[in-house]
Amino acid sequence: MRVLLVFLLFCGYALFARWYYVCEVNGPCAGNTTDLRQQTLTLSDGDRIILQGYEQFAFDSAALSPRLNENNRIFLDSVAAYLKTHPSQNLTITGRYRESEKGIAPGFFENLGLARAAEARRQLVRRGIEEKRITLDYQQSPSEALREPLRFMLYAPSDSAAEAFEKTSFTFTNMTFSQANFAFDSDEFRPGEPFLLYADSLKTYLELNPGKQLNIIGHTDHIDTEAYNYDLGLRRAKSARQFLRDKGITSEIAVQSLGEKRPAATNKTGEGRAKNRRVNFIILNEGQ
Repeated sequence: MRVLLVFLLFCGYALFARWYYVCEVNGPCAGNTTDLRQQTLTLSDGDRIILQGYEQFAFDSAALSPRLNENNRIFLDSVAAYLKTHPSQNLTITGRYRESEKGIAPGFFENLGLARAAEARRQLVRRGIEEKRITLDYQQSPSEALREPLRFMLYAPSDSAAEAFEKTSFTFTNMTFSQANFAFDSDEFRPGEPFLLYADSLKTYLELNPGKQLNIIGHTDHIDTEAYNYDLGLRRAKSARQFLRDKGITSEIAVQSLGEKRPAATNKTGEGRAKNRRVNFIILNEGQ
């Protein structure tokens, strides 16, 4: 009987140890009713902290939308209130995704990080903030736990040029697609599913709005010469234009290149260079 009791205690300990490792070390388990979150969410303006001590948002594996709790809603209310009382300030939301979530591209967005940031932006738009005041960014999470999936950073639009990094909107009328649509050092356009969805919607939108035109801008990282990168950016913009022409879009489409002149991120890392190798699609009124 004693041996049986010891065995049962050992089994119980082993199950608890397994649960602790999976749920607490590697991340929350599905159905974890406690839903413990770090209280490290902030709203920052450079090195200055505006709001702090809020609970982090939580995203289940491969989920686009967060599991919002009351503390998250209070944080969103507070961010919206701050932006309303500081009209000279804009916001960048950076969304993160797990390594295991690579390749998941919901809608027009090329990764879950962007999609999650866009969902947070949607929550703020519902609270009365203009969409154009909120730009998006993305990063891969350093761990599968995804303990800090969103970051909120203020900036003054007038100072953005001094930062040397271009803010990226990721809206329907100002959409950006990365190097995933091109092989390295190539201008052959190989659109993925997000762009194909965007192109179908773009065709319909331009047919319904004949007074609109499209401007396609090619960007590159800083590898190679400035002249070469200008030419590469222009060739990529032209290749994207031809793809849209082949899809039957007849609206006016202008192309240009900014080469390496407008980086969206640092060129010192692979992730930063990937963000800089991009093509920007901007919808304008004719004559703009």
